[in-house]
Parts: sequence; structure tokens; C-alpha cells
Amino acid sequence: MRTRGIIIIRGIVQGVGFRPFVYAKAQEFGIAGTVKNLGSEVEIHAFGDRFEEFLAAVSQGTPLSHIDSVEVQDLRGSPPKGFSILESGSGSLTGFIPADVAICDDCIADISMPGGRYEGYWATSCVNCGPRYSITNTIPYDRERTTMQAFPMCTACRSEYTDPSCRRHHAQTIACAACGPHLALLRADGAPLAAKDPVRETAALLDAGSIVAIRGIGGFHIACTEEAAPELKRRLGRTEQPLAVMATADEVERIAAVSEEERRILHSRERPIVVLTKKDPASHPGISNLHTIGCMLPYTGLHHLLFANLAHPLLIMTSANLPGYPMITDLATALERLTRQVDYILTHDRRIVNRCDDSVARDGYIIRLSRGLAPKRTAIDLGDRGILGVGPELNANISIYQRGFCITSPHVGNVRNPQTLAYLQETAEKIGGLVGARYDRVVHDLHPQFLSTRYAREVAEAAGAELLAVQHHRAHIAAATREECVGIAIDGVGYGDDGTVWGGEVFAGKVPNLDRVAHLEVVPMPGGDLATRFPERMLYGILPTNGIRDLLASRGWSDIELAVLARQVDRGLNVAATSSTGRVLDAAAALLGICRERTYDGEPAMKLESAAYAGKPSAWDLEYRRGDGGCEVLSTRSLLEEAYRRSSAGERVSDTAASIQYNLARGVAAMAIRAAEERGTPRVALSGGVAYNRAIRETIRSEILAAGLEFVINRDYPLGDGCISFGQVVYGGSVE
Repeated sequence: MRTRGIIIIRGIVQGVGFRPFVYAKAQEFGIAGTVKNLGSEVEIHAFGDRFEEFLAAVSQGTPLSHIDSVEVQDLRGSPPKGFSILESGSGSLTGFIPADVAICDDCIADISMPGGRYEGYWATSCVNCGPRYSITNTIPYDRERTTMQAFPMCTACRSEYTDPSCRRHHAQTIACAACGPHLALLRADGAPLAAKDPVRETAALLDAGSIVAIRGIGGFHIACTEEAAPELKRRLGRTEQPLAVMATADEVERIAAVSEEERRILHSRERPIVVLTKKDPASHPGISNLHTIGCMLPYTGLHHLLFANLAHPLLIMTSANLPGYPMITDLATALERLTRQVDYILTHDRRIVNRCDDSVARDGYIIRLSRGLAPKRTAIDLGDRGILGVGPELNANISIYQRGFCITSPHVGNVRNPQTLAYLQETAEKIGGLVGARYDRVVHDLHPQFLSTRYAREVAEAAGAELLAVQHHRAHIAAATREECVGIAIDGVGYGDDGTVWGGEVFAGKVPNLDRVAHLEVVPMPGGDLATRFPERMLYGILPTNGIRDLLASRGWSDIELAVLARQVDRGLNVAATSSTGRVLDAAAALLGICRERTYDGEPAMKLESAAYAGKPSAWDLEYRRGDGGCEVLSTRSLLEEAYRRSSAGERVSDTAASIQYNLARGVAAMAIRAAEERGTPRVALSGGVAYNRAIRETIRSEILAAGLEFVINRDYPLGDGCISFGQVVYGGSVE
């Protein structure tokens, strides 16, 4: 039996309290020696008769750690007296810093304890909770390599930091009111308010109806009460867009139907926004005019203190940035951009080096991969190449693969604008630096004009790396599975092999050889992107009939406007061709009068889903044909023709909406099932943003399972475009 050894533990072992955990176990088992950080691994020199018990214990890790491997090497020499934590050194970069996590129950108790050292202190944390990624400059993870270096520890904090019996032993974020970051309450123009207790004063302002920007872990939020929500929407210019709320657990349970799984996610240390079904679909219309509402629980000490002083049980809590743009992280930018949106600003003086928006989940599926969930590290064997995936154009992030692991960044945004592209570059450089990335292959979207495609070329040229373009929907399937499958990709838009806009696709094969075998009917998009903003254009593109012209005329379209629209479609002038599922749902929403203008991403389809929530679907006859290359094609024209007939006959809007979703899903599933039977493929994978629609997703699932096939869907990455950079990396690692 061994009594000594060098233990090398690799994985996520930085910023998770691993060294004090090892120290405590050494005391428990009578072990002499040392522990130190080396890059992103931990090296332990251990001597003692209970070495094997100690090894088993430290191999279990801490609550926030993730251990990839434990290696034991021979150790020579005499044991030292006692056990000590050494200064960090350089070494392997196979691990990573964990994501920011919610304040733990012990720290909540500390800030609530009358007379306690941490009573009322907003930035209280320990080895088991608090910010990590958002404050980290570089690794190994030590205080001097984080933004906490600006706050030297006071005597009391230093005492706890060096006390092996304390849970703040070597907690790099330890701080108190005497030595840590401080809060300041300002007017919107930057003028300070003489607030003795900024949190208490902020709560009073919110209760009185003010709108306040609040600087958190990864950036600024804008907060207000429900009564002030309409005014906030007016100021933001988002009168239709649903807003997320932060609320007490009891309030969430009061307003929404919460399943056991949703409750677990709400209370998890990641604390994402969870999109829940309202108990009353018509309730809280000023927050959300859908049947759903996005809810999150308080996740920082600041939030808990705020709610302890607040009369209201619920606050609007929305990101303080334009949709698709990076979060605002610094006070100067907040003062520049938010003066017309907010009345006051509650800020702090701890620098945010890595911005991180709130994560979002629905039905257990990730919508936005960010705070708490990202950076996300996945063990996957893609060979020896270093690979960078730069993501799509919308809802972008980046992924980096090397040495058996892929790390995906938090959500970046829409890289249609230079500011967000700069953030994408910054994120790639930061995470690449943290893991010591070297690129042999850079993977990008097939669209030649994306700004991310240009960035990929620049990185590849600088690194001497191979450049690889991957079609958007094949990346979706690659993110879902590496096994042979029939893959369904249903979303908004993606540049296709033939230069048209894809978005309702069925593939067959195994990454990277995915053949397009079926798709939705290719239809015109009059005005191109203009048809995504005004879905009635999309409706006429699919159904250019006299009936639809009369419908549009009844809604205020002039004869001139209708004539121009008709000429566009007839002559193909400024008309894109698309098989997009999202555009079909847009047209359906327009047909039923549910949404005539899109004011935020996904609005027509989301409103269609809400309208369908109370409806009863019926099965319609579906039409199929063979298209170019032998692909099977589902006719969406016939689908909308049937919807038009039923709507004109006075059928309830909710029933027609439900039937459109149901039959579209049935039709896509049927094509996938036939493709699986023809190829002898045992499984069908589903990806794409439309799969967040519960009725569509579950219809496809039930049809696939009823056919005796395995149903595959990704729960580890977003179903929408937040999975694309990971899929690009998987695809890039599968190409010889």
C-alpha cells in the first residue's frame, strides 16, 4: 500500500476552493506535504500512512469542480512538517475557470445575520459561490490575477483567508464592507446621491416607481416594478417584447406553473431565467403578452439585500443593452447610453473583465448559454488539431477545441454590427489565451458575407490555419449528435448550398457527410429581409392569391403597395427564396392577424404559439412532392391554403393556429421517418430554434417514437444558434 506520491488532478480545479479542500483532507487523514496550482491543474505532494484514503477523498473534488483525471507519480525525499498551500506556478492549460455561480445559502445567512461581520454586505462570497469567470484576468486563479486585486484584504478577511477551518480559506473573492468593493447610487446624469444605505435607498426608489440600472456580476440590468413596466418598454422602444422578471420563490410559484424539473433549475447554483407557463395566460400583460413569462430568482448578495428591503415581490430585470449588442459592463458606458432609459444607477467599483448575460432555459432546454452555464467545457475527442468555431451571425458565441476538450463561450450577440463583432474577437482572444489555444483549423458559416466569416479568414491567415466553411444547418445536426442519423433542422434562416435561404431541412448520414434529403417548400421572400420584419409580405410570397390581396387591402394596404408587392413576386425582383420554417410560422401569424410587424426576434412565431396554446389541433391532409436532387418536399403553400380556408370560414384563431403548428410538425416528422426507413437509420435528431416551440417539438418527438426510432435532442447546448459554434468545431474535427 502506498504511503506517498505526487497526485496530479486535472479538470476544472481552479476557482472552486480546491486547494483549501485538499488542505482540509490532509488534516483529516494526517497527511504531510504541499498543494499548489499549476496552470489549470493541481499538484499535491503527499506523505502519510493513510495516503490511499486521502487520494480517494481528494479525487471526489469540491461542489464546483469537475475532475477529468487523477494521476499518481512516485515521490522521493523526506516529508515536510505539516501540510501547506504553496504559491501557484505555470503548467498545463487543460482545465478552465468555472462559470459565475449564485451566492450560496451559507453566505445568504451571513449577510442576514444581525451583528455579523458580513451583515448587509452585498459582495459576500466564499469558495463555493460568487463570481469567477467575470472577474478573471488570467490563470492560475489567484486573487492577484482577478479584479479583486484592487481590494487588499483587511486583517479580519486575511484571518479567514488563512484559516483552514473557515469556508473562506483561500477564497479569492473574500471581501467585507471594510476592504471590499463598494456600492454607489447615482442619478442618471452621474450625480451621486448621499445615500447612507444604497441598497435600501434603491429599494425605496423602485417601490416608488423609478427605473434603475443595476450593475451586477456580468453587466448592467435595468430594473423596475411591474407597474412601471409599460414606461420602461416605452423608453426602450420595446413595447411588445416580453421582459424577464426576478422574483421571490413564492411569487414565482404564485404566478406560474412550475414543474419539479423547472423548480430544480430555478434553484440551481446557475440560476438562469426559466421561461414558465403562466397560471393565467392573460395575466401580467405589461410584462409579457404571451402565455409564458421568464422568471429568475435572486442570485447575488445584492439581489437578496434588495428584495429584503423591497415591498414588491417582483422586479423587471432586463439586460441594459440593445438586443443583440454586448452587455454594458462599465459605468462610463452606462452613463453615456442609459440616461434616457433610467432614472438612477446603482453601481459598484469591482471591474467586470468578462461580461456575461443571464442564461435562459425553457422546458429544460437551454435558450441562451451564458452566466452560470458558460464558459462551457465539454470532453470530446476530435483528434489532435486545435479548432476555432466562430459561430453564426445571430445569437453568436465561439468554441475552441484542443487536447480532448471544447470550450464554448457565453452568449455574444448578433455580429451584424461591428461592436458585437469586436466583442466576439475579444472573447475568442480571451478564452484562447486562458487555454493556450493554437489553431490548425478555423471553421465559419457558409455565408460569404458574414462579418464572422471575415474574422475567421483573419484568424486563419494569422495562425497559418486551414479555413473551413460549414453550412449552418449541418452545424446544427453536428452539435446534436456525431452518430449516424436523420437530422431535422428547423429554424429561421441559414445560407444554403444552392445560395437560397434554408431553414426547414432534413439530412441523412453521419457528420461530416450529411446529405440533404428533404425540406420545406422553397417560397419567395418579397423584399428579402423586409419580409422578416413585415410578415404579411411573407404571407403573400407563399400565397400570392386574390384572396390574400383582398385580406391585405382590408388591413390598410394601398392599391399601389399591393401592386408593387405583386410585381416583386411575379418578376422575382428583390426576392429571396427560402425553405425556412420560421418564415412559414411568420406567414401563419400574419394570416391570422396575430402579428403584422416583427419588433423583436421571433415575435410572430412566439405570438402564434401563444395563440395556439388554448387551441385544439386537427389533422389536415398534407401534400408532398419530389424536388431538385430527389429531395422530398412538404408543401407549405397547401398548408397555408387550408389555414386560409378555415380562417375564412370562421374557425377559432386558436384552433387554426394550433393546427398549423401540429400539421407542419407532422409533415416534417413524416419526411424524416421515411428518410430513416429508406436508409435503415435507427435515430432521428432534432435541432433549431423552432424546436423551442413545445407543441412542434413534442409532436415531432411523438411521431418519431411511434415509428420505433430513437429521438435525439441536445440538452447540453442551445437548440437555437447558440449551438452553432460547437457544431462547427465538431464538424471541423470530423473532416480529414
